[in-house]
Amino acid sequence: MNKSPYEVIDDEDVIASSDVVWHKHAVSHAERVDAKGHRPCVLWFTGLSGSGKSTIANAVDAQLHALGAHTYVLDGDNVRHGLNGDLGFSDIDRVENIRRIGEVSNLFVDAGLIVLTAFISPFQSDRHQAREKLPEGTFFEVFIDTPLSVCESRDPKELYKKARKGEIKHFTGIDSAYEAPELPDIHIKTASRSVEACARDVISALMDKGIISTSMEKNNGAL
Repeated sequence: MNKSPYEVIDDEDVIASSDVVWHKHAVSHAERVDAKGHRPCVLWFTGLSGSGKSTIANAVDAQLHALGAHTYVLDGDNVRHGLNGDLGFSDIDRVENIRRIGEVSNLFVDAGLIVLTAFISPFQSDRHQAREKLPEGTFFEVFIDTPLSVCESRDPKELYKKARKGEIKHFTGIDSAYEAPELPDIHIKTASRSVEACARDVISALMDKGIISTSMEKNNGAL
């Protein structure tokens, strides 16, 4: 009897073809990194809805761009318009949402970019899984630490208001849990600070961690 080309992997109900192999690129990861002039990494922004994740991630992106860094922002809402458009907001779909983003982020890092992801990503296990997918020293969990009361007072999309009325189910912070990072790589408290100051703190952390260099700032002008 011929062996089936499909097998179950990781003891889960996931079917993968044994004929699928990784294709080696003509341009190496090291060559791509050398061309960029900085180390690649993932800045994984996590926090409640309305905490300022997307706003701060985009401010950081703008500052990095001004320094000459090669970057890209993966925003939760934007990704759900395409790649993850088939997913809802149940716990199972949230897990799959983050799994896919982790895989895409890994590809960006392989290309030598600094990728900024702005997702609630409420579960510690999912953020840990995303970290484990990436080479050591390339994943930085950025906790946008904003109290629930402040997030509710902002509520730009009136999502909290709808969740409190029961019009939205599985809303993080209301009827779905948010597991805050215990030891984030970068901890940003936003309640009493400007967006620009928060973004600058992230840039400073990247310099301290050796992702970008002070020479980039000198060559491109102080921010």
